[in-house]
Amino acid sequence: MDLTERALEFETRKMSNMSTSDRVEASREAKALILEINEIYKETKDSDLMDMMKRLTEKKKKIEKRLKGAPLV
Repeated sequence: MDLTERALEFETRKMSNMSTSDRVEASREAKALILEINEIYKETKDSDLMDMMKRLTEKKKKIEKRLKGAPLV
């Protein structure tokens, strides 16, 4: 499976009912995908790759926000 297919599969994956360890694993997977896409983007400057990185980053932020929990006020 190539990089874009893995990224699209990650984007469409459901993130509900995940355990904490699943969230950590998903966050690490997202980070790895983003870094791999970034290496290719540096060479090609393809705007589709940038859009994909942005979507993955958004999903990664949501996962990490859920991991950290709500701030105590």
